[in-house]
Amino acid sequence: MARRLLSIWFPRLASDVSLRSRPVEGPFALTLRASNAEHLHCLNLAASQAGLHRGMALADARAICPVLSTRPADPVREGGSLESLRRWAGRYGPLAAKDGTDGLIVDVSGVAHLFGGEEELLADVGARLERAGIATKGAIAETRGGAWALARRGGGVIPEGGLLARLGPMPVSALRIDANIAESLARLGLHRIGDLAGMARAPLAKRFGHDLLRRLDQALGRQAEPVAAEPDPPHFGVRMTLPEPIGLTADVMGLLDRLLIRLCDKLKAEGQGARKLALELRRVDHSAAIVEIGLARAMRDPARISALFLKGVEDVDAGFGIDGLRLSAVATEPLAPEQIGDAKIRQDDELSDLISRLGNRLGFEAVQRFLPAKSRIPERSFFTVPAAYAKSEPFPERRRPRRPITLFPAEPLLRVSGNPPARFSWRRMPLTTLRAQGPERITPEWWFDDPAWRSGVRDYWRVETQEGPRLWLFRTPQSGDWYAQGVFL
Repeated sequence: MARRLLSIWFPRLASDVSLRSRPVEGPFALTLRASNAEHLHCLNLAASQAGLHRGMALADARAICPVLSTRPADPVREGGSLESLRRWAGRYGPLAAKDGTDGLIVDVSGVAHLFGGEEELLADVGARLERAGIATKGAIAETRGGAWALARRGGGVIPEGGLLARLGPMPVSALRIDANIAESLARLGLHRIGDLAGMARAPLAKRFGHDLLRRLDQALGRQAEPVAAEPDPPHFGVRMTLPEPIGLTADVMGLLDRLLIRLCDKLKAEGQGARKLALELRRVDHSAAIVEIGLARAMRDPARISALFLKGVEDVDAGFGIDGLRLSAVATEPLAPEQIGDAKIRQDDELSDLISRLGNRLGFEAVQRFLPAKSRIPERSFFTVPAAYAKSEPFPERRRPRRPITLFPAEPLLRVSGNPPARFSWRRMPLTTLRAQGPERITPEWWFDDPAWRSGVRDYWRVETQEGPRLWLFRTPQSGDWYAQGVFL
């Protein structure tokens, strides 16, 4: 059986996908920021006809076409759209793979007769994508390089044995070679693929490298080029259909435990751990309730995960009964095997369980932890981050006086006498110094313009008062004023 390959090219995939959700009349383009300026990333047909092109600076494009509508490009969404189209293209052949960022390649060997022939197969591809609002060009040939070249130059079908006749008149840039090599070939008068086919190979390889000959051989069928379909990412989901509806929380939790065992086995086989899970409870009236939980760290322990679902399941209204459950890991992370019984691991698990419980009730952004920062300024020596998305880091041990456990913005002291102060008033409380240690001089960081530190250096003292409070006080030698900034336990 002769090998036949289908190449599908999407000249305006990103803009077509964006316009499907929010149509725009007239010239339209997606923009990307590069070299500190906005550039056109993908244009619709009206924008191309107005004289605009990909890579043009947005300012130049607006000067040429003032009515141009733009939106920021989303490369992640564009990649997801191409992946969805790759899965859809599986209807035309068992092997479908991405071909760059704007095309697909499908092995349609022995398939064309199901659609009435290769011309009819191409017409079916074009018609379906046109109804979806996606511009496309397609071609079928016996080589991947030949189908790629023809798809980007009008499309059509190259019959078996007709590669050189059809590709020969095409420019050398159709060989998928570097633009600089194509330009160098053109300067030597080698404008077409047919000009290269009859030339001596050794001089070409010596001057332009082996990549040119490899691409030429692949296009003409002298060197094999496989179509390797990317494996589908693993799906971490399990479900269960019940012969009779249930409604008790205990029954749902019992079935959930069985689903969790199956799901965690799947995660373990792929070396993954769940970070977010969703439980869908289908009622007999075809409605559904969804219970979602997040995890502070990746895990695949059914017992620990089940306990986090309990509150959400209790709040679900079972209605006339639940007859189906579906459990899926919405977000996963790599999770290596861990030593059972390790005390450090048990301690980390207990902390992550606490963060998970609090995060599912309050929101994971509300549960935060302190991390060290490289700064000598007290209020800039740490920063807070969500505990679920950052690992704990020990504060480095430094040879310096102790810091207070509680810091607050500097508060001025009143009725100060002495240096260090023997008596002073803080928060309307008269205090008498019992012991004082210091001073510790801290110089402001000149590369930060912090209004609180514009007064210059500070001399810090640790002061224990007869009334009980143990304060962290400082004095600015420039002004002589005293302030309180922290409290020791």
